[in-house]
Amino acid sequence: QVQLVESGGGLVQPGGSLRLSCAAAGFTVDYYAIGWFRQAPGKEREGVSCISSIAGSTYYTDSVKGRFTISRDSAKNTVYLQMNNLKPEDTAVYYCVTDGGEYCSVLSNLSKWSFRGQGTHVSVSS
Repeated sequence: QVQLVESGGGLVQPGGSLRLSCAAAGFTVDYYAIGWFRQAPGKEREGVSCISSIAGSTYYTDSVKGRFTISRDSAKNTVYLQMNNLKPEDTAVYYCVTDGGEYCSVLSNLSKWSFRGQGTHVSVSS
């Protein structure tokens, strides 16, 4: 049974950092593409980042490039999203997702992927 559990969200001041974790069960993260999307109140869902299987190619939406880094730890079967220099506009609930495939395709499709976690809330405010 595929299961994704996010953690690591919280309240942080602008310019601060958080690391989100996505612990996977029922499959091995090395063999499937894993992505993150976010949803802010009153806004559309936004694909944030993705890491493909095997080669581990990474992709980011323009607004987070240079600030966010996606990675995975095979031993822990976990995918991370390191978020630095956070801005108020990064405030949202963040979800990790997988679709059972190897490739990321377009980030805008991440919110449609079949399996997602319960989400973790990130709030950036002074």
